[in-house]
Amino acid sequence: MLFGWGLMAFGASANEITTWILSLFGHSEPNLQPGKTNKSRRLVTHRPHFVAVHCQEVGGKNYEASMSHVDSFVTELLSSDAMKEYSRARVYLDENYKSQEHFTALGSFYFIHESLKNIQQFDFKAKKFRKVVGKETWSETLESTPTVEKEKFPQDYYPESKWSRKGFIRTRWALADCAFDLVNIHLFHDASNLVAWEKSPSIYSRSRQRALQFVLDRITDDRYERLPYFVFGDFNFRLDSKPVIQSRLCPACNLQVSRSDDTNQLSKLTFREFGNDQKLILQVEKKLFNYVNQDIFREDNGTSLLEFDNELSVFRGQLHELEIAFPPSYPYSEDSNQGREYMNTRLPAWCDRILMSPSARDMVIKPENEEKSIVYDNIGPNVCMGDHKVTPGLRPPPLLPVFCLLPPLSLPSKSHHRSHHVKDLKSFPGFK
Repeated sequence: MLFGWGLMAFGASANEITTWILSLFGHSEPNLQPGKTNKSRRLVTHRPHFVAVHCQEVGGKNYEASMSHVDSFVTELLSSDAMKEYSRARVYLDENYKSQEHFTALGSFYFIHESLKNIQQFDFKAKKFRKVVGKETWSETLESTPTVEKEKFPQDYYPESKWSRKGFIRTRWALADCAFDLVNIHLFHDASNLVAWEKSPSIYSRSRQRALQFVLDRITDDRYERLPYFVFGDFNFRLDSKPVIQSRLCPACNLQVSRSDDTNQLSKLTFREFGNDQKLILQVEKKLFNYVNQDIFREDNGTSLLEFDNELSVFRGQLHELEIAFPPSYPYSEDSNQGREYMNTRLPAWCDRILMSPSARDMVIKPENEEKSIVYDNIGPNVCMGDHKVTPGLRPPPLLPVFCLLPPLSLPSKSHHRSHHVKDLKSFPGFK
């Protein structure tokens, strides 16, 4: 997989968004070329007006070898049949993997339908909005790109202070009569299931909370006017491992703890049922989480486990989320024949989320359209889409938000600014 991503769109229904996504990437092989799918799936009667795709892990884990494929993918995507009605686009790719202190592997894509006449983007250096015209792709040094704000988390924020590709990208938009920020985010993962088990909450949870607060502080400081904001991407939020195992997954089990001979460090947890048969229920190692019954994560969308999904609780009042009504979004099998199955690597969790400020929530949820009228669900529950499942929040037309979080798909790069239709930004008037 060359990257994982999330999507947000304005002005389309759930069915329209689903059809549009399938028309871009196909149903059976979403990791291949854009637009390669059968004719019936390309019938889209109403396209979303504004599409925002937030990517993580651009270039994949083997980014040095894979980054060269990104450029051709972007070119094909922008010229594909599914995109022919999108007359304007902005693509931002952080591809400069040689700069360890700056590289986040984040990418943000924005597509504007030809029917949308009034859209402007904020220039953070000039501190003014500018009309969006043509299609542009920016890469390499996003730090100097005027229409994005990109930061990698400080090194002491990382667990054990080990650098990894984590950070955020912010863009700001004026659409019709509202202005808002879109924030692409990638927070720290759980490096070890065993370390996550040792403390409740885990050290990884505390690191994620600290990093998320860093982002919120940055996007609400006094440098720019405060606007409603949507934050979506891979938060890597996890269930609280020890209590969920002890009280829900293995409540009637004996625990056997194994330690390495040379360091005496924890190396394996083995849970077996009480009784003579000693049935094996769960095995946990650093990168193994092998549970006997995956149905618990799918039954009633796994919502019985949401009481252990606590990482957002410290942000109550700062961030809102629609009610979760879909199974854990990670880690799904990457086997094309096992689209519903989870890999035996991690405790399944809702990693991929759509969060919003209180003022952004007011934009989405109007008095005449209560939250219950909005669908926050997944797409392609039986289709292999990589280790992260498509997780959208949707609402019907007219020009109101439609959200999706998409899984890792094949993205393809050159390290320079590529303009498909470039005009001098200074020639555009500011947004009043």
